[in-house]
Amino acid sequence: MATKTKKGALDWYFKSNLLTRILAGLVLGAIAGVVLGFFPDAVKPYVDNVKFFGDIFVRLLKMIVVPVILFSLIAGAASIAPSRLGRVGVKIMVYYLLTSAFAVTIGLVFANIFRPGLGFNIVGTAGVAGKAAAAPTLTQIILNIVPTNPIESLTKGDVLPIIFFSVVFGLGISFVKDSKNEKIAKGADTLFDVCNAGAETMYKVVGGIMQYAPIGVFVLISIVFAQQGPKAIGPLLVVTLTVYLGLIVHLVGVYGGLLAVYKLGLVKFLKGANEAIVTAFVTRSSGGTLPITLRVAEENLGIPRAIGSFSLPLGATINMDGTAIYLGVCAMFIGFATGNPLTFNQQLTVVITATLASIGTAGVPGAGAIMLLMVLESIGLKVTEGSAVAAAYAMILGIDALLDMGRTALNVTGDLAGTSIVSKTEGELEMAKWAKA
Repeated sequence: MATKTKKGALDWYFKSNLLTRILAGLVLGAIAGVVLGFFPDAVKPYVDNVKFFGDIFVRLLKMIVVPVILFSLIAGAASIAPSRLGRVGVKIMVYYLLTSAFAVTIGLVFANIFRPGLGFNIVGTAGVAGKAAAAPTLTQIILNIVPTNPIESLTKGDVLPIIFFSVVFGLGISFVKDSKNEKIAKGADTLFDVCNAGAETMYKVVGGIMQYAPIGVFVLISIVFAQQGPKAIGPLLVVTLTVYLGLIVHLVGVYGGLLAVYKLGLVKFLKGANEAIVTAFVTRSSGGTLPITLRVAEENLGIPRAIGSFSLPLGATINMDGTAIYLGVCAMFIGFATGNPLTFNQQLTVVITATLASIGTAGVPGAGAIMLLMVLESIGLKVTEGSAVAAAYAMILGIDALLDMGRTALNVTGDLAGTSIVSKTEGELEMAKWAKA
């Protein structure tokens, strides 16, 4: 006789769709805030009583930034086998890094044109206006990438030095794993396994924290709308439109342009890749879409398995063009909304941080929101509880799922476009399948 599974009291919450819960938190928080706005005397008591729950969410997010950077970037860089860093490896790595840099630049250009958040002048729950650190010079930015003491950078949470050290350390592990000394190679394999397990553990922690996201988003958004009123809707709409415009321009301009250079048509490419693109849009996961990406690459686009099986999993890990556009636009929004428009040097730091941070970032839903924390820290916009930056960040987090769908679709599109181009340059692309498209 089959026994019925006993239902938990909170099954209705934890077993429902997280995206739906976060969007519900956003909508209900906005409604609650607008309603509260009609009762000015009730706003301060409400904020005083509930801000704790929003502050907890902000602190949980900040808690995971450094370990996520450290473990995921080391594991990501170490997973690139030196034996594969030959001609194909160099080509695809250059493509991934250059297109990511182009992407974040496109995001910044459109953000400078549309200026989302300008004049919003958001104030945090503690009544603290946005505050940015003094912008360093260009030479100082470059110099600060290289840490003098990695441990000190870790304790201080200095993002760029941590990224640089993690990538270098990961590449070092990759080369030591190929050592002819069996004992040393075994030790490097163990070290890689530890870092990889650390990264996977942090992704689980991120998943756990995101279960609290609907509550955190509800509280933070309700406070924003209670204090700022319905005028908060406009800036969020501008952010969404700016991100999607950037995604379209990158798709047509960068991918379409590169494909045209190698005599590969964008329309034919999109016909062959559409199944993977749509799946990525719906699932919001580059990693989850990977089996479909690998299949359409071989069956529809004529990409040889030897190249696709290397570059596509690598791309799902380090190629985040859609995320890079999102980071550029959202960083600019938070700067404008808190009264701290980003200087040229800060925007350059966003380009560097977003490009480097894309290495090893998990191809899972919501990973871009964690990357945004890294970027904000690197330009001196500290996400501290009660601050204006935290309030603006909460607004972005509320619409993150909507932005995540578009950026993930572009991430997967970029993986397939780059792999097609590299396969063509190697003379291994099956052009007959492009003729059928």
